[in-house]
Amino acid sequence: MNLSDISTVKSILAKNGFTFKKSLGQNFLINPTVCPQMAEHSADLDTGVLEIGPGIGVLTSLLAQIAKKVVAIELDERLRPVLSQTLAEFDNTKVIFGDAMKLDLKQIIADEFADCDHVVVCANLPYYITSPIIMMLLESKLPIKSITVMVQKEAAERLCAKPGDKECGAISVAVSYYSDPELLFLVDRDSFLPAPNVDSAVIKLNVLPEPKVKVDDEQKFFKFIKACFAQRRKTLTNTVSSTLGIPKDKIISALEQCSLPPTVRAEQLPIETLAQLSDLLM
Repeated sequence: MNLSDISTVKSILAKNGFTFKKSLGQNFLINPTVCPQMAEHSADLDTGVLEIGPGIGVLTSLLAQIAKKVVAIELDERLRPVLSQTLAEFDNTKVIFGDAMKLDLKQIIADEFADCDHVVVCANLPYYITSPIIMMLLESKLPIKSITVMVQKEAAERLCAKPGDKECGAISVAVSYYSDPELLFLVDRDSFLPAPNVDSAVIKLNVLPEPKVKVDDEQKFFKFIKACFAQRRKTLTNTVSSTLGIPKDKIISALEQCSLPPTVRAEQLPIETLAQLSDLLM
């Protein structure tokens, strides 16, 4: 079954009376070149793959041909008959219907992938929930090796931004705390049905066995990072002071201990320096 063929997809959806829901960010991938690349970057014969939002099963079917086992989590119950049809030939796939943000993913991984050498996440994420899902996956500290996802192009640039990049923000620092991110390739908007109004990109987050830096208190560190980027046009001194109520002289003193001027901006600093400042100020 060719799930990259528009006529095939439309026929399957019509047969099952399926219509797209804008509220769920449903744009199904139909470009025949994209999913094979995502699958190849994600899995091998010893891999267990957790997929979030399989849609009609385009990526799922390709992952099933490469990986040892694929477990897909789908929110929309209306896709049950569609996926039963499109994944019928694969005995190494399983679909769990539910909300990935609410399910016990750690337990699902333990139950479903016990015989796999390692586990990865691969997904074509709805744009409206990209950052929450990625941060949930990272903050949950799941036993996963990597996260390969397709996201909106602008989101990909933010998630993979390095210190000094204009796109660098709090989410960039948070992602780099848990992983080494890389932007793999861009995806044109015409690769989807229906076509969205933006282009996309596929990124891969190589999950670190331990966070990139050690901090005294993780919760305080992330609160500090959020404050650092709260008012991007201001210096770190001004935005941290106004957001967290820390006296400017205390912030300037901490910056001096790190050999930094009081005019420095958060996006200029590597995560190691931000961690040091957090420990000094929080």
